[in-house]
Amino acid sequence: MPQSLNTAIMVIGGAEDKIHGREILQNFFFRAGGSDARIAIIPSASREPLVIGDRYYTIFSDMGAQEIKVLNILDRAQCDAPEMQEYVSECSAVFLTGGDQLRLCGLLSDTPVMDIVRSRAQSGEITLAGTSAGAAVMGHHMIAGGGSGESPNHSLVDMTLGLGIIPEVLVDQHFHNRNRMARLMSAIVAHPDRLGIGIDEDTCALFEGDGILQVLGKGAVTILDPSEMNYTNQAEINKTDPICMGNLRLHVLSAGCRFDLRRRTILLRESRRKPFWDRP
Repeated sequence: MPQSLNTAIMVIGGAEDKIHGREILQNFFFRAGGSDARIAIIPSASREPLVIGDRYYTIFSDMGAQEIKVLNILDRAQCDAPEMQEYVSECSAVFLTGGDQLRLCGLLSDTPVMDIVRSRAQSGEITLAGTSAGAAVMGHHMIAGGGSGESPNHSLVDMTLGLGIIPEVLVDQHFHNRNRMARLMSAIVAHPDRLGIGIDEDTCALFEGDGILQVLGKGAVTILDPSEMNYTNQAEINKTDPICMGNLRLHVLSAGCRFDLRRRTILLRESRRKPFWDRP
């Protein structure tokens, strides 16, 4: 497929292919400007930021980016540095690596660097990608941790504030790979004004700024829409009791699928509009 040159916010479920086809990373590279790309890599979520930063530096360098800088932010005070702010003001793309989303938010939230990155990403001036922990921080509310393999309940998820890059979504990553459906359901029932998005590994939910979400990669993007939820007992039960939810809508999207975030509906190609029982 021809690569788009439009800027976008790319929310990646983690473990994206870094060796073979590199579909998601190639898409980021082209949206960053291709051979003219000036990329800022922020590996602050990682416990080994230099190692993970160097890995992505090598990948984007091999692709042919014009300039790449690893912004190894280890202290919030570094975000006040004029040279740091200057680079994120002039670069064409920013990549947030995986690691610990609490660490990433602790270092970046309410800093000049993050304010610049958020503003430029929301206005379509740059391409911004976040993988794993870098994906978890995208919403205003953030899943900080929790468990799996249980019925939805309050104790299954720990919530805090994210970086607010796409405020209306609530993201969970490594989704089906780590059995996190109940965790996302537990989070979204407490925040019914948000849209829950669960992203599998080597999969990307791509936002181009036109209100349309597109899916890239090998897995699925699961969307939980609570806008028509008509009942929940979540305010009446104990922390470990199962949560009851009525009319919580579910969408599962694979590569090539598109979703209208305003209308909360899948956009179908004309060939797919006919009911399956009427097809030859």
